Amino acid sequence: MDKNRAESTSPAEASTGNIKEAVCIDAMRVYDSCSAKEYLDNLRVYFTPDKHELIEQATNVRIRGAEVIKVFIHLEPVPFNQGFFAVDLNFFLDVCIDVFTPKSPCPVIVHGVCMANKRVILFGSDGNVKTFVSGSHCEDPDVEISTGKVLPKAICQVSEPIGLSAKICDRPPQGSDICGRIPESIASVYGAEFDYSSSHAVYVTIGLFTIVQLVRTIPMLVPTYEFCIPEKECPTTSDGPREMFRRIEFPTNDFFPPDIAESTPKTDAKC
Repeated sequence: MDKNRAESTSPAEASTGNIKEAVCIDAMRVYDSCSAKEYLDNLRVYFTPDKHELIEQATNVRIRGAEVIKVFIHLEPVPFNQGFFAVDLNFFLDVCIDVFTPKSPCPVIVHGVCMANKRVILFGSDGNVKTFVSGSHCEDPDVEISTGKVLPKAICQVSEPIGLSAKICDRPPQGSDICGRIPESIASVYGAEFDYSSSHAVYVTIGLFTIVQLVRTIPMLVPTYEFCIPEKECPTTSDGPREMFRRIEFPTNDFFPPDIAESTPKTDAKC
């Protein structure tokens, strides 16, 4: 048997057994989580003042896409329900819109910001231990003011939003959320404060997929195998643009899109 082969074990072989030892690590344990398929209807889009005249003259709008800029997360314990926390999430989304006006045969592409709010209740357990790390400039752990207890960390994962529709109105649609102002930290990215005085308002509908988790850092005992040593070498290359282009395959699928038989998913006839 090869001596080097005997001394090193690949990850695939290690997964079958041969535990070397048990070690203690600090890990972020997920105590509770939830996922959601959000249908965000009638979200007002706010624009900077330089877009005011364009929006006032608009006859129609069309959504191109949306992107999550920032999610502000706030935690607070649920009264009389120990270990549970209310997670308030404030979503801020950049929305790209085509604006149609009588003066231009082509739409004008503009960007604006819309807001959405959400609250979920999750179990985050109890903890009283604060963690301080040498050489770190991080802020102190979040502590609930009234009780002094250390809060768990809330994590929100968001997929790419789906822009579903857009419309322009003189009056807010029933049930639309037009309260609140864009934070200065986001307004600074757009170079100006947002305009809240337009008589015409743009509203969009967006689809959003989210996962919210409550986690705490805990010591955990886990089995270990051998060190994970990379088995693949990093080859160096000095190819010029011509050689790199030659290795790119011809994009046949781009010229011949699939027909309806290939693009339609197969379904079970018995369902």
